[in-house]
Amino acid sequence: MCAYAVDCALENGFHVSTRIFSMKIRCVMIKKMNINPEAKRILCFGDSNTWGYMPGSKHNRYSADLRWTGILQGLLGTSYEVIEEGLNSRGITKGDPRPGKEGRSSIEYIIPCLDSHDPLDYIVVFLGTNELKSEFNLSAEGVGENLEMLIRMIIKQPSQFRDIKPQILIVTPPAVSETTEYASKGGKYRGAHEKSIELKKIFKKVAEDTSSLFVDIQDQLSVGEDGVHMLPVGHKKLAEAVRSILVE
Repeated sequence: MCAYAVDCALENGFHVSTRIFSMKIRCVMIKKMNINPEAKRILCFGDSNTWGYMPGSKHNRYSADLRWTGILQGLLGTSYEVIEEGLNSRGITKGDPRPGKEGRSSIEYIIPCLDSHDPLDYIVVFLGTNELKSEFNLSAEGVGENLEMLIRMIIKQPSQFRDIKPQILIVTPPAVSETTEYASKGGKYRGAHEKSIELKKIFKKVAEDTSSLFVDIQDQLSVGEDGVHMLPVGHKKLAEAVRSILVE
């Protein structure tokens, strides 16, 4: 069986890798790493809505050009490097008790994450939805307290390279729709809608108390049929909102 690959550099920063196996051609577009040494580095730390979970799917993921992190990179250009740190089921202090879902607690992972991506200029924190699951029995205020704990951990962690602290940007998560089959099954997100609305005010207060930037476009973060995960339009709106804050 014959196999070969041809790599062609394109002006827009992509490589096209073409592989032929048994007369079948497959083309894969691979985004090149941003190698601009002067680029400002942005860590986007979140859950499945940063990972790009497609609502109503069985763990399918939006392509990079549809995820808010990928759109943000396109809007900012090579003067910025967007670092994607999205993980399904990630909570703030809470993790996921299911087998194979280890490492979902942000407070347990954030320090090695910061060291791994050091140095950083900005850290966008987009969390809170998984904390609203009924099994955790948390109030909106409790979610806010957990977020503030995480933000203060980030602030306290020193860079290995410089004295300047990264600017933190807190984003309010989408409003949860409890009436969908996904959200209502087993009471998974019972009471989450009202709490998710309350997070707007609570997260704003956390941002003020920690001298963080704040983005609240919850009413524009449209969720899909599962009532939790954002549609492409929500990803686009979020990318535009984050860009406007970072470059203002």
